[in-house]
Amino acid sequence: MNLNKSTRYALYAAMEMALAGEEPVTVTGVAERYGISEGGLSKVFQQLVRSGIAIGTRGIGGGYRLARPPSQITVQDVLRVLEAEREEGRCLLAERYTKPCVDFPTCRLRRLFDEVDELVRCTFESISLETLVRGPSLRAASGNPLAAGAGSR
Repeated sequence: MNLNKSTRYALYAAMEMALAGEEPVTVTGVAERYGISEGGLSKVFQQLVRSGIAIGTRGIGGGYRLARPPSQITVQDVLRVLEAEREEGRCLLAERYTKPCVDFPTCRLRRLFDEVDELVRCTFESISLETLVRGPSLRAASGNPLAAGAGSR
């Protein structure tokens, strides 16, 4: 899965706001922590505010915080702000998604992509920011044997 740069920035920002609780986080603080562009991150914070995920406060002691408790915001909520969903009738294999797929109704690959999209969406909807930042490892929580390092390289 490839997420665009702005989406990655939004996830970093959301995690930092979830960790900070009621304390505001700053663009500079998040940018320094993750080694990312302040300009790009500032635009992402603005989008998070416009979408209702974050609240911004200007001035001394200002910054950004979550608009709702982290238990009420999912990873999918953050992704939705910046990631376009795959357009119905467009094939992932078609060059630049410019033409509708002629085999769309019967295409086995399309059904596979639809199924994977649904699984990913459901997974991201099931993980709140609170779970992401405060809970145990997601692999450990799911009973994945690789969580403890077994079989990892």
